[in-house]
Amino acid sequence: MNEKDAVRKAFSKNKDAYIISSTHSTGSDLSLLKEWINPQKTMRVLDIATGGGHVAKHLSPFVKFVHATDLTQSMLENIEFILADAENLPFLNNRFDVVTCRIAAHHFPTPEKFIKEVFRVLKPTGNFMFIDNIASEDKELDHFINTLEKMRDFSHVRSLKISEWKQLLEQVNLEIIKENRRKKVLPFDEWSKRTLDTEEQIREVADFLVHSSKDIHTYHQIKIKNGMIDSFAIDEWMVLCEK
Repeated sequence: MNEKDAVRKAFSKNKDAYIISSTHSTGSDLSLLKEWINPQKTMRVLDIATGGGHVAKHLSPFVKFVHATDLTQSMLENIEFILADAENLPFLNNRFDVVTCRIAAHHFPTPEKFIKEVFRVLKPTGNFMFIDNIASEDKELDHFINTLEKMRDFSHVRSLKISEWKQLLEQVNLEIIKENRRKKVLPFDEWSKRTLDTEEQIREVADFLVHSSKDIHTYHQIKIKNGMIDSFAIDEWMVLCEK
């Protein structure tokens, strides 16, 4: 199974969990996204890897039109959205005023193709709003979070470092206008059950967290209650770019 087939399988199996997920359906980044973009009724927006459609639905009342794409067909049921690969978009050049992508790019096998496609479909002076989980610049922390995510979700490819994303943005001359890095707290029970099927799998992931180093416990704010993991935190980067 290749990486894109793995994404289709994972999201087809768990589509409802992603739609109601507190991580995806709520969060301060959704209101901040609207504030940064400042949507106008003349704008045409593309939301890449829309998943449960949270960004598309959040922006649609304020813009002219939203195209929302996803690689997984079952994520698009009951919505007039478009089945499309983020790394090979079916749109003409210079098509959109705004392109968004939220909490998805860590599933993309070749993020450099994704960024090139974003640049291609954006109008001159158009904005790209990007939000995703990121890895630390520290080698140990980078290895830890990507190992953890892969254990929890076989469709995970890699959470890149901010420095890696910035390099990709610079290569296509997407200029950073605003950026924000934050800790995002994840409730362990909801987070693990969204992708894992058995108690044994969940225990393996929990043990990996529990038995990590003291520095990792501190960095990821791992909280344990009554001998069980209650929550932990990961890094998220939000950036607004201009073509």
